[in-house]
Formats: sequence, C-alpha cells, structure tokens
Amino acid sequence: MSAADPRAVAQKLIGLVDLTELGDACRTADVSALARIGRDRVAALCVWPQFIGEAKRALGSAKTAIATVINFPDGGEDIERAVSDAREAVRDGATEIDLVLPWRAIVAGRDAVAREMVGAVRANLPDHIVLKVILETGALAQPALIARAASIAIGAGANFLKTSTGKASVGVSIQAARVVLETIAKSGKAVGFKASGGVRTAEAAAAYLALAEEIMGAGWASRSTFRIGASLLLGELERLAGVAKK
Repeated sequence: MSAADPRAVAQKLIGLVDLTELGDACRTADVSALARIGRDRVAALCVWPQFIGEAKRALGSAKTAIATVINFPDGGEDIERAVSDAREAVRDGATEIDLVLPWRAIVAGRDAVAREMVGAVRANLPDHIVLKVILETGALAQPALIARAASIAIGAGANFLKTSTGKASVGVSIQAARVVLETIAKSGKAVGFKASGGVRTAEAAAAYLALAEEIMGAGWASRSTFRIGASLLLGELERLAGVAKK
C-alpha cells in the first residue's frame, strides 16, 4: 500500500467502508451475517430495499448506518417512483439513500430530468437522511459529462457523489474520481465522495483516499465526507491494520 504508514491507512479505511450486499441471490441470512461483520466497525451497511428491516434488526443499537439503493441499477427517469421508493425506504429504517442519477438523460442533453429527480428525492427526505447520488462515471466516460453530472447532483441537493453502481461494465477510475472530487472542490459545498465499482485491492482503496485528501485537503476524509465501496477488501484491510477478523 502506497502510504507512509500502511497500518494506519488500513485502520482508517475500515471505518470508511460501505459494506454492501446487492447480489441477485441475496437472502435474509446474508444480510444478517453482513450486519454481524460490520456493526460498529464500518460506516454503513448497504442492502436492497426489501432487506432494510432485517438490517435494522440485525444491527440493533449499532451506530453503523443503513443504506439502500433507489432507481438502481439502470438509472431510469421515473421521478415519482424514485421519490416513492425513497420515502418508503426511510419509513422502513434506511438512513442513507443511494440514488442512481438518470445519466442517459445527461448524455442526451436533457439535464433538467436529472436535476428534477435529485431535487425531488432530496425535498421528500428528512434533513438528517444522507442522499448519495450515483453518477455511473464509467458510462458517462467523458470528463466533461462526468463534471456536468456531478455539478447537477450537487446543485440539486446531493450530500454525497458516488462514482458507480458496480453493475456497469466500467466502474470507477482514478481519472473519473479526480473529476468528481475537483467538481466538489469547485462547488464550495459540503459534499462527500464515494469511490465504488471495482475497488479490488487495498492499494487502490488507499489511492482513492490519498486522491481525496490531495484535492480536498489533508484530514478531510471522514465518515461524513468519504466512503469506499470495498466490501470484498474488508478482510485484507483488517489484516493490514492488524485487527482481529470478526
């Protein structure tokens, strides 16, 4: 891992992980097992909407957030459905909503659709609920489109910008992450960043953390500003950090 103190970096990254189970064959038992692993250790547990109740039960009094996905993974344009699903998820116990931006509308030059969806979902959520907008940067591909999508999401009320669903053929890249982070920095707003979709090594996770602090400032990254979608890496991060695996 490219850092002066690999153990310290790994320890920090563990607390910034969104532990995710969004497999097509996910079962209640899988969510329960994930909650046991992540409770009071990682930043959030991200599950399908139908498993929010089980995540809440399994986490109990843990401080780990409960995240779920909306308009996922396709990023459609049904604003009413997105709003309804988000409100239902909050009623069920979600504290973070990961909304896929209708990125095809941006590619087609119909920015208003994306702006309206993010704004409508944000307006229908309580203030304390974190709204993470998934840009699908691999599909947008071009830096100018990624920057435009990021600006739209920020302007419409996103609390976090997330790079990828993890379901597209192309996920996150350092180049795309840089564009998103630089857009956040230029906005001057308190918006967080999440690298997700293909973060497969501890070195890669550390690189995204280093990039965030290069652009946003040393010490910027915390649970409220930086997340990493690296569920498969939790064991490796624990080994590097020298902590016992749960």
